[in-house]
Amino acid sequence: MFSPDYKGSKSFKNAYNDKNEIEITVDGYTFVPDLIFMNQFAVCKYCGQIYMWDYEDGYQQK
Repeated sequence: MFSPDYKGSKSFKNAYNDKNEIEITVDGYTFVPDLIFMNQFAVCKYCGQIYMWDYEDGYQQK
């Protein structure tokens, strides 16, 4: 899930806030994914892992 170049402690968790929005916490930084994030990445409902979409035209690759 993390880039091999990432220097943080790689602490990750996800939870739902009181508005039933998913909150993602990485190394103490918590955010609610916005539309741009959700268009670029997919979050697994069961394990919380974040995946990047692959595009066949070569625009954006893993």
